Amino acid sequence: MPTKARLRTNLKVLQGTLDLIVLRTLDAMGPQHAYGIATRLQQVSADSLQLNQGTLFPALVRLEQQGWIRGKWKRTESNRDAKFYSLTASGRKALGQETERWKALTGLMEKLLC
Repeated sequence: MPTKARLRTNLKVLQGTLDLIVLRTLDAMGPQHAYGIATRLQQVSADSLQLNQGTLFPALVRLEQQGWIRGKWKRTESNRDAKFYSLTASGRKALGQETERWKALTGLMEKLLC
């Protein structure tokens, strides 16, 4: 049986899922900075998903370029400047579409693996 550490090491974010995960996090939590997003995902996944800056920041830039999120510089609780990201109207629409696409894909995988 794999240990928790081994599972954490082996768990990788499938291509295309990171955008959905970030959109869902912002939808659930409201505006967040990158560290807040990464921390939340680590908490929710019970430490199985740990994103580094090299993974998360390109996704945030990509989502902002698509118009699905908007970044705004603000001060954090610790008085540091950070870019806080929030979901846009088109981001909410994309979240709905991507969620449905993911559900269809996981349903198909479930059928194929059983």
